[in-house]
Amino acid sequence: MKIKRKIIKIDEELCNGCGQCVTGCAEAALQIIDGKARLVAEKFCDGLGACLGECPTGALKIIEREADDFDEKAVEEFLKAQKEKSPSIPCGCPSATLRSFPAATSCQAANQPRDISGQSASALSHWPVQIRLVPATAPFLEKSDLLIVADCAPLAYPDFHRDFIQDRVVMMGCPKFDNQESYIEKFTEIFQTRSIKSITSVIMEVPCCGSMRAIIGEALRRAGRTIQQQEFVISARGVIL
Repeated sequence: MKIKRKIIKIDEELCNGCGQCVTGCAEAALQIIDGKARLVAEKFCDGLGACLGECPTGALKIIEREADDFDEKAVEEFLKAQKEKSPSIPCGCPSATLRSFPAATSCQAANQPRDISGQSASALSHWPVQIRLVPATAPFLEKSDLLIVADCAPLAYPDFHRDFIQDRVVMMGCPKFDNQESYIEKFTEIFQTRSIKSITSVIMEVPCCGSMRAIIGEALRRAGRTIQQQEFVISARGVIL
């Protein structure tokens, strides 16, 4: 039923698709669709404006207009459906197989193949690396130093393996185009069930990457955990800012 009430309004001209409002909306009424924040359904928005403070460009505001009444039961059902939703992985896909690569001894490291630039071979210690594909039960997560990476960063930063991957467990993804709530739920489960020693995040300088910071913070809050953190911001030209 339509009633006159307060509800969110999004200025698409100002919205940069950073997604920080998504993590600020407990009802999951906002999603990033085609690079912009969108209202999923009027009945999911309570009109309280908890998301306003998360927007760095001022693209959000609360207005009063005719809209579907807020439906708390529908929100609960929607959140439950979101939680149950998981990525579909075809049977037999190699990405579904957990693999750990033993660390090289000092002798092996000295004799590792080097590429034409003289850099050492891969420092990666496990597979898979995509946030959506790494289960919270992965054994390599236990007592790990976790490296959370926005997936453009390794392309921009030339010495990524040498400076960041060594001795860390990597999870990477795009906070703009992937489902941010699923990221929060994945990290919440990891922080609740695994003994993570530290978190290092590497993001790009673009505003949308900043939502990875909010995702990690919300997951820690839900998990009730405090874990040592450090963050590196990489410029589009590959410089640590």
